[in-house]
Amino acid sequence: MSEYIIITALVAVAGIGLFAAFGDTLQNQMAGMSMEMSGQSGSQDIQDAQSSATTAQTRAAQADSLATYNQQTNSGGGGGNP
Repeated sequence: MSEYIIITALVAVAGIGLFAAFGDTLQNQMAGMSMEMSGQSGSQDIQDAQSSATTAQTRAAQADSLATYNQQTNSGGGGGNP
């Protein structure tokens, strides 16, 4: 019985990890689909999703290490101080 709990927890953690990695893109795509399903234009949300995907692709291509940690954490993404 406990193995089912472990598998469920692993699936939940994987889902959280994927949403964290692709969060902005997924949120914008979901918003665009919601707007379109309600009969409104979702073009701005779709453009935002494309912009988020481009930013993610650019950041993924960067060579990251602990030597560039400050640059990584200060170049877009989360909130915090400007």
